[in-house]
Amino acid sequence: MVSSKPVALVLLAAGQGSRMNSNLPKVLHQIGAAPLAVHALRAASTLEPEKSVVVTGHGAEMVETTLSKHDDELIFVRQTEQNGTAHAVDQARAALDGFTGDVVVLYGDTPFVSGETLQSMVDARETADVVVLGFNAKDPGRYGRLITNGTSLDAIVEAKDATPEQLAVTLCNSGVVMCAAQTMFELIADVKNENASEEYYLTDIIGLARARDLTAVAVTCDEAETLGINTRRELAAAEAAFQARKRTEALEDGVSLASPESTFFAYDTVLGRDAVIGPNVVFGPDVTVESGAEIKAFSHLEGCHVSQGAVVGPFARLRPGAELEEGAKVGNFVEIKNATLAEGAKVNHLSYVGDAHVGAGANVGAGTITCNYDGVFKHRTVIGAGAFIGSNTLLVAPVEVGAEAMTGSGTVVTEDVPDGDLALSRVRQTNKTGLARKLMQMLRAKKMKKDA
Repeated sequence: MVSSKPVALVLLAAGQGSRMNSNLPKVLHQIGAAPLAVHALRAASTLEPEKSVVVTGHGAEMVETTLSKHDDELIFVRQTEQNGTAHAVDQARAALDGFTGDVVVLYGDTPFVSGETLQSMVDARETADVVVLGFNAKDPGRYGRLITNGTSLDAIVEAKDATPEQLAVTLCNSGVVMCAAQTMFELIADVKNENASEEYYLTDIIGLARARDLTAVAVTCDEAETLGINTRRELAAAEAAFQARKRTEALEDGVSLASPESTFFAYDTVLGRDAVIGPNVVFGPDVTVESGAEIKAFSHLEGCHVSQGAVVGPFARLRPGAELEEGAKVGNFVEIKNATLAEGAKVNHLSYVGDAHVGAGANVGAGTITCNYDGVFKHRTVIGAGAFIGSNTLLVAPVEVGAEAMTGSGTVVTEDVPDGDLALSRVRQTNKTGLARKLMQMLRAKKMKKDA
């Protein structure tokens, strides 16, 4: 269940992330083949937000361009000076003017907060004015502390401003907060920067809320959900945690992983029950493998759909737009791009098929290439049902090979081949008697003379 009230998202994505030592904005570094910020947006999508506002700053144009590709309805606002989290949220004030629902604040560098946890915050909002997400930290260290009194949350104190007694508290602040939009912006207006960093802390709204007799509570989650990414080391650890979780989910869903530790998933990989995945398989974004399909070792897939009973690999590459229908087969050292292999079609060896349709039951021989690009435009190849394409055929698109037609090995096809026809375009072979022996003798003599 989602909120009975409309929800708006404010995603903070303005930080530079200097400890990443990178020209890339921190929130665009990837886990599971998706930017960190996309993971946060996907979690928030479970609340079906009416508006999603992203606060950008460092590398704003790059962040906005990248995230727009994932969701073209995002609203972007810019924080030109980084003066703290309350200041960052305040940049969304105009974008949410008149919005009467709740606002949830998430962070572009905190990718693992789950939809279930956000729903727990929604549930808590039924009885509390302000809800904060907390976690019990093994090493509280630099985290802000949640100061509670029974079930009430009285304040959030940053570690650098905390007393020794407050530092002993292990219930820590994730930074994620939810309350009514009007309440959020009224409280932010009263936030001061009288602290060690001289910044406007969003955490100060809890004390301000309690001073107004508003209720505040903390919802807790596992510490792993609150993992923020600040360094390359943390990014690598987060990737490892993400992959471990996806592998476990796949196994529990009835997928066979021959070598779980060498299988790598994207954030949106979908694998059907009884799919079989061999060792060293990598899934890029937007891949669906249906039940009973098999992906053999050392294959790489992205932007593709593999139907029931299809077989891919080993050592195969499926690129965006590849569609394998039931029982289709793609073998070793084959690349498929923006092409459909219809039911039972086979491309078993050392071939490139791009911008094409291969008909049901057609067989594409080893070394076949669809020559789809003229340097400016892409062109399409159509191979009919039951066609047989001989080894080392070059199909110069646009071209069509009819149903049950054939091409001879080594043929260069530049014109359409009608149904049932055989296309041959080889140069006639000529044998020169004894010339090979004479030629080798001459070359060896030259080499001996040169080496002398």
